[in-house]
Amino acid sequence: PKVFFQSLMIDTPTSPVTSGLPLFFVITVTAIKQGYEDWLRHKADNEVNGAPVFVVRSGSLVQTRSKNIRVGDIVRVAKDETFPADLVLLSSDRADGTCHITTASLDGETNLKTHYSVAETSVCQSVSRLEALQAVVECQQPEADLYRPLGPENLLLRGARLKNTKEIFGVAVYTGMESKMALNYKCKSQKRSAVEKSMNTFLIIYLGILLFEAVLSTILKYAWQAENKWDEPFYNQKTEQEKNSSPILKFISDFLAFLVLYNFIIPISLYVTVEMQKFLGSFFIGWDLDLYHEETDQKAQVNTSDLNEELGQVEYVFTDKTGTLTENEMHFRECSINGTKYREANGKLVPEGMTDDSPDGSTPHLVTDTYTCYIRCHMADAPNSCCCLYIHKISKYITSSFAIYRRRFFFLFLVVSFFPIFSHSRLVMNYCFLRYKLLHVLEFDADRRRMSVILQTPSGNTVFYSSAFVKGLRTLVVACRHFSPKEYIDVDRRLNMARTALQQREEKLQEAFSYIERDLQLLGATGVEDKLQDKVQETIEALRLAGIKVWVLTGDKHETAVSVSLSCGHFHRTMNILELLQQRSDNECAEQLGRLEDHVIQHGLVVDGASLSLALREHEKLFMEVCKNCSAVLCCRMAPLQKAKVVRLIKTSPEKPITLAIGDGANDVSMIQEAHVGIGIMGKEGRQAVRNSDYAIARFKFLAKLLLVHGHFYYIRIATLVQYFFYKNVCFITPQFLYQFFCLFSQQTLYDSVYLTLYNICFTSLPILVYSLFEQLVHPHVLQNKPGLYRDISRNAMLSFRTFLYWTLLGFCHAFVFFFGSYILMGEDTTLMGNGQMFGNWTFGTLVFTVMVITVTLKLALETHFWTWMNHFVTWGSIAFYFIFSLFYGGIIWPFLHTQDMYFVFVQLLSSGSAWFAIIIIVITCLFPDVVKKVFYRHLQPTSTQKSQSTIALKWIKLPMGKVYLPSSKSISSHYICFHSVAHS
Repeated sequence: PKVFFQSLMIDTPTSPVTSGLPLFFVITVTAIKQGYEDWLRHKADNEVNGAPVFVVRSGSLVQTRSKNIRVGDIVRVAKDETFPADLVLLSSDRADGTCHITTASLDGETNLKTHYSVAETSVCQSVSRLEALQAVVECQQPEADLYRPLGPENLLLRGARLKNTKEIFGVAVYTGMESKMALNYKCKSQKRSAVEKSMNTFLIIYLGILLFEAVLSTILKYAWQAENKWDEPFYNQKTEQEKNSSPILKFISDFLAFLVLYNFIIPISLYVTVEMQKFLGSFFIGWDLDLYHEETDQKAQVNTSDLNEELGQVEYVFTDKTGTLTENEMHFRECSINGTKYREANGKLVPEGMTDDSPDGSTPHLVTDTYTCYIRCHMADAPNSCCCLYIHKISKYITSSFAIYRRRFFFLFLVVSFFPIFSHSRLVMNYCFLRYKLLHVLEFDADRRRMSVILQTPSGNTVFYSSAFVKGLRTLVVACRHFSPKEYIDVDRRLNMARTALQQREEKLQEAFSYIERDLQLLGATGVEDKLQDKVQETIEALRLAGIKVWVLTGDKHETAVSVSLSCGHFHRTMNILELLQQRSDNECAEQLGRLEDHVIQHGLVVDGASLSLALREHEKLFMEVCKNCSAVLCCRMAPLQKAKVVRLIKTSPEKPITLAIGDGANDVSMIQEAHVGIGIMGKEGRQAVRNSDYAIARFKFLAKLLLVHGHFYYIRIATLVQYFFYKNVCFITPQFLYQFFCLFSQQTLYDSVYLTLYNICFTSLPILVYSLFEQLVHPHVLQNKPGLYRDISRNAMLSFRTFLYWTLLGFCHAFVFFFGSYILMGEDTTLMGNGQMFGNWTFGTLVFTVMVITVTLKLALETHFWTWMNHFVTWGSIAFYFIFSLFYGGIIWPFLHTQDMYFVFVQLLSSGSAWFAIIIIVITCLFPDVVKKVFYRHLQPTSTQKSQSTIALKWIKLPMGKVYLPSSKSISSHYICFHSVAHS
């Protein structure tokens, strides 16, 4: 075994430090980044686990840390504090034993929710009473369902926040990782950009080039040694052990040695540079004032920087309607009571066609019942300290319109509800206060699409009120039912039994709700309007001109969705709209799809959720053909999972287009997570969409600049970064490979070990990093005014195989010029100094390396369109640093180095006029064809991007903070990146 392992020992051509230091640098930078992020998580964990809480122990309140709470501890929580564990509400400082919480951190809903204490413990409002309490809590094993044990009205979930309640006491039932918040935590799937996939493909190709060069060099070495005319030099005689070693092991050893010699062709530092570019570049989105919404004081937010460049590759945009395209503010327009249609006139409700002083024939008690239902069928709450007439928080977005509506038309409520008296069938201005007792609340859910309450009127009667969305629309229907005492006793018993059931609680509650919500008397209906957001139509049109298809996915009905699509420009007025609606069977769906397939060019398509399910089940390919040829698609009556299925359908189609999903509500999370890029709107539906998105913006109109400007910039920067890295590494290693033909494949290195180590780390790293942060091919205003420029970079155009092949071949060509140009101009017949000293191999390698550093740096300078002071500093500074370092490194004898091969080499090189001549000639030879090519294509075959560059006129640009910037002829571009950090620091 000893001989075996000794025969495998590789006499490496370079120092282990040379090969290991770049890798160590990459690992160190990555470890620092990951360590910093882990430290932030650790810090956040400590803030939660170390938060002070009060628990009842030994008859008094004792302060401890939240991590020390155990199951069975009675915990006190004060107003605006977060619940440290899952608690069963025992008592509250409110007389009715209720408390109000917000669960924004759990489900994204910012509305207040009312919770009720256990009836037997609601009187235990002091520490002494709680200490005397003897009770046993029976609950099931921990599970992720937020609404299982006891129901949502009794359980206070960890992470929720107490509101409008001074303090509560609760007993801990689930703590730590057994709490429902912890059980519901799911890591988001890692998304990978198209650039990253292309980069990995290129790495595999370069790995193949590395293996090919190593194998070829090994074969050529043994082919040379097989010829008798090449005797082994006296200084390289093999030992007896080496002569007797296995030929296969010798071949493997030499192959591995060449692998070490050529391994620098794999750009290890590429990943670190890409990570730094993404991390630093992501700040520009948050700094952009054009993406700042002043009304809500919200700026754009980046949740992940891994997908910046993907913003420049989007081909499909899937958008929600309510809250994304619209304001999600419901404004009252009209209502119907007992068949009479009402509208607003001078701040009053009057029947349609009448003035505000005209009498109407509506029955007063029906109007009273209608608005009593409006007032009580919601989850709004007024704080205890409230002494004025206003609504504090609104439960559902639809209810907000009625809260304003009640205030405008004199139907308001405080902690107790009140409403106006009707006189002569007209509203009058005098008020009386009527106290209603709330007996039961039948909460809203998406299946029933309604909310109901049971009230006890001031006269002692029991009345049931219900408000329901008709088929999920913005039309709210209200109804009532009067219970006799006997009927109410039965209803009360059914509800209590269902709510306290430990098994099948949901099913029993649904049965109870179905039993109660029947035989209702229709009272009326309301109509509300949800206005479009600002500049939605312009944004959709810009996306369409950029070659991006926009699909609207909404849960609204067909008529409402089509109306909004027409008003926002998603559908044109002259567009022929095709429909796939109300399909009931697979055959019927297939026939309709077949008819639509022949009429889809430049048409719009409307499809509902039920028909979509049929189409995706049996006719997915046909449905895809219809959709791909339509200029606009509207999917209505969509469930959240159906939205995700539609995104996945396009995402996995044969063309593999890049998809983007944008929405504002919890029901949009599934499609946001499914799309390549997910964007959350900071709207009124909580923060769940924002938290699960990759980016967050305040308004839909900001999407245009996010894609057309930021996406364009991010993509061209990182695409050039990737191609340039491979190019400069080909330039770096190819001369090393060519040199082996001149040293008979002895594995002699061309460059000094220090140069090998610092090439990617110091000499050529900063210019490309700065380029990838600030480069702009076109002025941002031009990109927004000419959305068609977005098409030039679509489909990963700058990282296509053709472009990759161009940069790779360019690297090989330049490498050949470096090596053979130096060989010809400074060959073996050329003397270096006047004393006749000959040109040595280290001097030759240093010359090649010098030409290479200058050329690859100037090549990037030729590719730069937007010059800032930082570009100048790192470009010319990198070249200057190389010369200064080389003079310093070669001018000193380093005692810790085994050899002093580079001592005085660089000084001797620079002292030679022929060396300077060679450097200038070789650099010009490499770069002059690039200059000619750029001039030729710009004038004879310009791209649309180059045409836009040429048409930009010089003009003064007003900057923030009163500064003025005049672009130079070289950098006719935006002041945004160059000065943005200064303007907003």
